[in-house]
Amino acid sequence: MSLSDPIGDMIARVKNAQARNHKKVELPSSNFKAKIADILKNEGFIKDFKVDEQDKKSVLLLELKYHSGNPVISNFERVSKPGRRIFSRADSLPRINNGLGIAIISTPKGVMTDMDARKQKIGGEIICKVF
Repeated sequence: MSLSDPIGDMIARVKNAQARNHKKVELPSSNFKAKIADILKNEGFIKDFKVDEQDKKSVLLLELKYHSGNPVISNFERVSKPGRRIFSRADSLPRINNGLGIAIISTPKGVMTDMDARKQKIGGEIICKVF
């Protein structure tokens, strides 16, 4: 079965797992999803992630993070969708909750946060918002 929006599927799985207070989420892996997971880990939204090989398929395992019983990720939202791509220049990248949240941007120099893209003066496709 192929998915039309694998990043949207990743976001939905994380939201559903947090709603049920699961410690881990397992999803099909790709390099793009691994880079998004790396950004989430570096920004402190998840504890850890790893890529495993199960039945000749790579699986991404996310270890979710909670603070006093509540999930650290309170809002995880897809911005650019397969039907409507959203691009932005470096000077007009969105600020998520006045800098408390992050936007994950796909740029020509790789996947990065909105703050890194602003520092390097690079625009790109806004993948999702995390707060």
